[in-house]
Amino acid sequence: MDVLRQSLQLMDRRLQAAWDARAPGLPLKSPDEALILASIVEKETGQAGDRPEIAGVFINRLRIGMRLQTDPTVIYGLGDAFDGNLRRSHLTADTPFNTYTRAGLPPTPIAMPGKASLMAAVQPAQTKSLYFVARGDGSSKFSESLQDHNRAVNKYQRGGGAPAPAPAASGN
Repeated sequence: MDVLRQSLQLMDRRLQAAWDARAPGLPLKSPDEALILASIVEKETGQAGDRPEIAGVFINRLRIGMRLQTDPTVIYGLGDAFDGNLRRSHLTADTPFNTYTRAGLPPTPIAMPGKASLMAAVQPAQTKSLYFVARGDGSSKFSESLQDHNRAVNKYQRGGGAPAPAPAASGN
């Protein structure tokens, strides 16, 4: 129990430090919202260099009221029902964590974010991108338009076949 208490205290200190260093004008109302966004960034990539840009995409979407449409939130909402294969039916099943069916941030964090994801959430890249897709090598391809995103999905997720029928925030 002591280890958990120490971990919580460290997270609280890191979160407060990140919140105090946040960029002006973010559409985040509290440190808790920053933590939730950081948890999503944490699950979206293992590529350190992509974290600020991924956070920038989500910040852009929050600013314009666009759904985040991020697979890790759907997977978290499925809990033990997730078998490792994310299906279209999962993306349309409404849960409090499904950012395909609900606008804004989910109600709680979906993972324990590291310091880099916390900082990315509060100091996101200045970008015009609204979309990203996994390239399959751990990195992401960012796009400003749905048309460009669909081309990227086609290239990196569908092996160059037919154009993608629906937008997605990620390919994970």
